[in-house]
Parts: sequence; structure tokens; C-alpha cells
Amino acid sequence: MRTDLPTGTVTFLFTDVEGSTRLLHEFGPEGYGTAMAEHRRIVRDAVATHGGVEVDTQGDAFFVAFPDPAGALAAAAAARDALASGPIRVRMGIHTGTPHLGDEGYVGADVHRAARIAAAGHGGQVLVSATTVDALGAAGLRELGEHRLKDFDQPVSIYQLGDERFPPLRTISNTNLPRPASSFVGREHEVAEVAALIQDGARLLTLTGPGGSGKTRLAIEAAATLVPEFKAGVFWVGLAPLRDPALVSETIGQAIGAKSGLAAHISEREMLLLLDNLEQVVAAAPDLATLVEACPNLRLLVTSRELLRVRGEVEYPVLPLADREAVDLFCARAQTEPNDPIRQLCRALDNLPLAIELAAARASILTPTQILERLSGRLDLLRGGRDADPRQQTLRATIVWSHDLLRPAEQRLFARLAVFVGGCTVEAAEAVAEADLDTLQSLVDKSLLRHTADRFWMLETIREYATERLHDSGEADEFRRRHAKHFLTVAEEAHPHVRVESLRGGRRWLDRLEQEVDNLRTALDWFEAAGQSQALLQMVGASSEFMLLRGHVLEGLSRGHRALSVDPGPTEARARALEAVAELAIFDGDLAQTRQWAQEALDIYASLEDENGVAECLWALGYVAAEEYDWATAHRLLQESLRLFRELGSEYHVPWITRTLAFAHAQSGDLERARELYEDGLSAARRVGGRAIEATLLASLAWLAVRQGRPKDAPYLLRRSLIIRREIAERGEIAVGLCSVAQVLTTLGRAETAASLIACYDSLREEVGSGETWVIRMNAETLTNVRAQIDDATLSQAWERGRALSLEDAAELALYSLGSQRDST
Repeated sequence: MRTDLPTGTVTFLFTDVEGSTRLLHEFGPEGYGTAMAEHRRIVRDAVATHGGVEVDTQGDAFFVAFPDPAGALAAAAAARDALASGPIRVRMGIHTGTPHLGDEGYVGADVHRAARIAAAGHGGQVLVSATTVDALGAAGLRELGEHRLKDFDQPVSIYQLGDERFPPLRTISNTNLPRPASSFVGREHEVAEVAALIQDGARLLTLTGPGGSGKTRLAIEAAATLVPEFKAGVFWVGLAPLRDPALVSETIGQAIGAKSGLAAHISEREMLLLLDNLEQVVAAAPDLATLVEACPNLRLLVTSRELLRVRGEVEYPVLPLADREAVDLFCARAQTEPNDPIRQLCRALDNLPLAIELAAARASILTPTQILERLSGRLDLLRGGRDADPRQQTLRATIVWSHDLLRPAEQRLFARLAVFVGGCTVEAAEAVAEADLDTLQSLVDKSLLRHTADRFWMLETIREYATERLHDSGEADEFRRRHAKHFLTVAEEAHPHVRVESLRGGRRWLDRLEQEVDNLRTALDWFEAAGQSQALLQMVGASSEFMLLRGHVLEGLSRGHRALSVDPGPTEARARALEAVAELAIFDGDLAQTRQWAQEALDIYASLEDENGVAECLWALGYVAAEEYDWATAHRLLQESLRLFRELGSEYHVPWITRTLAFAHAQSGDLERARELYEDGLSAARRVGGRAIEATLLASLAWLAVRQGRPKDAPYLLRRSLIIRREIAERGEIAVGLCSVAQVLTTLGRAETAASLIACYDSLREEVGSGETWVIRMNAETLTNVRAQIDDATLSQAWERGRALSLEDAAELALYSLGSQRDST
């Protein structure tokens, strides 16, 4: 038996190189061996520095044990960071347990669980199990939800080190169901009934009941039991922040990765959607019924305070808890034993879960009898008419009672926090609501405020009451104004960083704005309703890049249209809004609208002598001209834009404009000048760290190489392009990369593979999105070349093979094909 291995509670680190076969093809045996040796040195140095013991090494994988979880996490972070600039991408998994140490090493389920967690990740990603988080804390970790792992019956919670975005984990199931912090008490029978209704064929099941009756928690628990039943996933879609029914479809699309066209994206996929808190956007119900009818394997599980009243709906009323379950819930939350006063209190609260939780939050300072005495007076005071829902009255009374027990400072903050939709950070609470940490913590302790990760938020029922209190306080206008101004500042601060990060493949600022999307919408709504046209235009201009990059194009265009119609004055704010919506229109394929808005913005910028704005608009107009084959106009406008940006020292714009200018030269027949410009753009992209445009320019150079009779140069350029796109980990970019590979493969006699790649892109198009005209045009040209090389039967077979590929498998196929082509030439 080895004596150097830690015993007792041990933290395991598993590492594995992503795409080792691809790397071997790319670098050849000698280059691959050198790269792997450097990778092993880096991992071993990190492990040794942080107290790890190497248990086993097989091929390109490490199995390491640590006596404490902090060392494992530090070693993983150090190895990941040291490998970041090199060609080797390593996935890592960390798990803490108490394995048996035998003669052959560690034995037990914890070893297998750690290995499965590592295998679920992607290159550059460090995954951490919930048991490690319990031992270490969640600082610096992002929760990825519950996932099912091969050979394990129960789902496990997985976290990720850092905020970088990666594709979905490679786990058995695909779900984003929330993982409530508190335990689930009671409702076992209801969970089974709801699950059975879905399994027995209910296509649209609505859980009804008043706020606080436990609809959401019941739905989440039932949906969790159904995860193995739906191959395409079980997804939670929170609708509480929405007030516009038109945003329901887009919000669902965001949750499941559909860029547009929900029905086309879902199609025949086996999927369950949990639509939570639909009552305030119930006007969207007919569209949901239509969606269900169009998608035969889709099921909708809806929570709402009222029925949707659409065809095919099945209602499941959520009743109060049974007496025993209500007492169990109170005792679990209050950490006490059951007794008669608790039973009386729960009955007085109509056994409503939220009312019980609020009462239990006071059990540390009041006995159940004292709580009941104070609550009874409030219930008598608030007794309503005969037609009032008694459960809703009880819940309201409980919230009022909890609120009345707050100190004045707590009551003021409670009301002010209602201005936030979707929660807020502590910094936002301090800046907008004049919060202090002690009062925030007190509201959390009293169950009127929740705290998850770095955000404070309220249950929607409680937030509704807080909104009433804010209105009655006379402070509503002031704090809504402060909220809107704060998030205008947030959007304006983020805007330049979002653009620069998108060029480099980063996502930190984008993710920050994604957390605040409902607050951004609320600010836009307030500026519009308050008639603050200039601030509204500023907000549209500042949030547009986020809207574009996160798939809110239609919403951005709609809001932009309205904002521009309010105030036609030629101000700087209007110019920036015009420029912003013009860019959105490009990605919506509306070239005429892009031209109109960009031209008006150009005129305003010129009158203000804003050269940066002028350069931006000239680029947009030049892009439109190139898409419309007006080469002379495109050359003139793009050259002028490029000159201005260079004079301004704005190097981040140069590679993008140079690429469009090169395309215009190529299409007008000047291939050598196009090559010079593509290479200039590539150098500029590398100087500024523009990974996204570097990948695009490498693909463009590959296409040009074929046009110029240099087909042997194309595979290497395309391989480098696709590798970068995969490193950036944006699925849309990878999908467009497949199209570029397919285009070149047809010129190299690989028509079947090209057809399969285009088919994969086509099957994922609604998910990954691509509204740009040039991609659609490129694919049409590729398919024309494919049909000239293979017959219809062969094309049909290749197409079906391609549609069955995942994006990751298609990328591997593309890289392998390019490597084979290089070897054969």
C-alpha cells in the first residue's frame, strides 16, 4: 500500500486533454509530443506547489489527491492559467469525499464521481462538486445547476471556477432547473401526481393557486423527477420580471438557446419547459398553445395564479399543505420540535408554505403562541368580503404582519428594494436604495429578502407588497428615477468593454449585463414612460451591443424604433441610438433600414464634428454597399472610415473594416489587393488581441487562396480559424466556421463532407443564429458546388449524416477532414 497518499477526507483532481486526437493530427507526432511534455510539466508543477500527490497518470490524463480542497482548487487554477496561452486545452474536475485506500490505491464511488465530473467539462473549464463547495465555500465559483452523471442514479450539483462561458456540460441530461437552497418538505404525493400527468400525456399542465401556495417549488421538484424522460432537456423559464407578453417567446428562446423561431428550434425534440409565474403576461397563452400544437414532443408545465384558458390546458390546483406537512415545514425552518401551538399556528396560516416560512423566521425571538396572538389580530383586521380568496387574505396578512414587525429603517429599505426587477447586487442596493449591510442582512434573516451568490432578490409575492409600500411612501418616483439613472450608468460603463471583450473572445461584461437584463428593461421602460427622451436614447445606444451579442436583436430594434420616434432632434444621444439600431438592423438582414439610420446618424455626427461617430457610420454604410454589390461606393466609404479610425488611434476597428474592404476588392476582381488587405487585417487583429476577427480573416484568406489557385494553403488557414473559434466557445462562431470549411472543401473535391457540415449548420441554425447576408449567400454557393459533384442520393445520405451530428462532432469532422486534405496534398 502506498504510504504517501492522503487518507480520510480527500479531494480528488482529475485532468484530461480535450481533443488529443485532433492535436496529434494538427501537430504531427513530434510536435504533439513536445506540447504534451510541456503540459505535463505545468500540471505537475501546479500539483506539487499546492500539496497534491500524483496517484496515477494515463496518457494525457492526471489523477491527483489533495489533503484539503483549497490546495486542489488552487492547483487547478494555476494549471489552467499557465496552459491558457498554449495549444493544450485541459478539462478538470474536483470532488471531495472519503474513499477507501487499499493496496491498489483509492477505491469507491467518490473516485468515479470525480472522474465523471471532469469528463463533463470542456477544455479550459474547471468543474467542482457540491461537496467540495460545502467544504470550501462558493467564492469565485459559478453554480451550473444539477446534472446527472453516467452510472449515478441521483443528480449532482456542479460548480465552475470563474465566469467564462462554455458550451453545455457533457452530462446525461440537459437542464437549468434552479436548485433551491432550502430543503423540500412534504408534497411527495403532489410531486408524483404532477409528474404522472405529464408522463400520461398532458401537453400543457397549469399549476394554479395564490402567490405563496408553493406552485413554483412543486413544479421544480416535479420537473426534476422528469429530467431523464426528456432527451432534449428540461428547462426553467422565469417570467416574473416580464410585463410585456411579446417578450415571452424571446425569453423562452434565451433559456433554451433558440435565436429565433421557437417552433423551428424545438421541432420534434423531446423537451419540457417549466414556465414560472405566467399570470402577469397571460396574454401570451394563445401563442403557447400554438407552440405546443406545432411541436409534438413538447410539454409545458406552467405556474400561474389564474388559468390560461386555452385549448389543451389541464389544470392542477395547488392546495394548502396537509396538517402534518405544514407542521414539518415550520419545524424544519424554525429548527424546533412539533407541538400543539405550532399546529394551531399553521392552521391559522391556512397551511400556506410562504406564510409558514415567514412565521418561522420569527421563531428565534417569539414562541409559536406569541406569533399566533400577534397574527390573529391582524387576520381579524384584514378579514375581507365573502368573495375574497381566504388563502390570499391569509398570505397578505402574514406579509403585512412580518412587515409591521420591522424597524422603520428596515421598512424603508424593504419598500425601496421593490424598484429592482430580478434582484440586485449589494453595490446597486447601496447606490439606489441607500442600503446598508446590516439592514440587508436583517431582511434576509426575516425571510423578506433572499440572497443567492452575489445577488439580493425577493419572491414575487413579497415584491408586490413591497411595491405597494413604496407607492404609499411617496418615494416611488424618486427611487424609480434613481434606479433608471443607475442602470443607465451601468450600461454606459459596460458598453465599450463589451465591444472590446467581444473582439477578444471574453464574456465577463456581457455576463454582468445578462444578470441585469430585467433591470435594464425596467430602466428603458421608465425613461420611455417618464418622457425623458434623451436619457431613453442614451440607454438604447448604451445597451445595443449587449442586445446584439446576447440575441435580443428584435427587442433592441423594437425599443430603438420607439425611442427614435419620440424625439427627432439632432442630438448626440439620437446619433448614438441611430448608430446602434443600424447595427442591429444589419444582423436582422434589413439593409435598407440600416442605410437610412446610418445616414441620419452620419449627418448628426458630422454637424457635431464627432469623427469617431462619422467613422462608425461610414463603416456601416460601406458594409451595406458591399452587401449590395456596389463596389465603388463600398471602396470609397470603407477607405474613409479606415482612415479616420487610424487617425483616431482606434485600432480595434481596423481589422473589421479592413476585412469588409478586402471582401469588396475580391468581389470586384482585384484578388491581389484583397489578399494584401486580408493580411493587413490579420496583423491588426493579432496586435489588438482580436480573436474573433482573427478567425474570420483566416477563413477569408483560405477562401481567397482557392480563388487564386493556391488550394494547398487553404486547409492550414481554415484549421487555425476553426481552432480559434472553438477556443472562443461561441457556438454561433463555430457554426459559421463550419460553413467556411464546407465552402473550401467543395473546391478540394470533398463534397460529401461539405454537405454534412452545411447540414449540421442548418439543423442548428435557429439555435446558433446567423442573420448576416453573406453567410446565407456562401452556403447557397457551396450547395451549388456540392450538387455539381455528387448525385442526389449521395447528397441526401450526407445531409442526413450531417443533421445527426452535434456541433462539437461536426467541428472534429471538419478539423480531421482538413488535416487529411493537407496530408494528401
